[in-house]
Amino acid sequence: MSGLARFSVSVEKELLKALDEFVASQGYPTRSEAVKHLVRSALVESGWKGRGTVAGVIVMSYDHHKRDVVRKLLEVQHDHAEVIVSTQHVHLDHDNCMETVTVRGTVARVKKLEAAIRSLKGLKHSALMVTAAGKNVP
Repeated sequence: MSGLARFSVSVEKELLKALDEFVASQGYPTRSEAVKHLVRSALVESGWKGRGTVAGVIVMSYDHHKRDVVRKLLEVQHDHAEVIVSTQHVHLDHDNCMETVTVRGTVARVKKLEAAIRSLKGLKHSALMVTAAGKNVP
């Protein structure tokens, strides 16, 4: 168990029961694994409120026949090239496309790109999924 530290936590019985139900429903092998995941998730969320380097994916769907949506999307991406790592375009059916934009940069710049994409007329949906960038979370 090199590198591991043990600690104990006191919680109400109802909270422990809810944790055990969560562990079972999410498929965690142990309470410890669930708690580690929850702590890391909280640290990632906290990091997105800070000023460090962050990473994430913006996913969006749109009808590519809608007037100018593809051109406008490309303009926004070129305007924010400094935070874009890669993009992927998927044809969902004859009319609809999904695009993912993998991003890495400061919180402010990533949020600015996400807001610019979200504001595009013609998008059906967009969402930002965030994670830690590199060694930001132990």
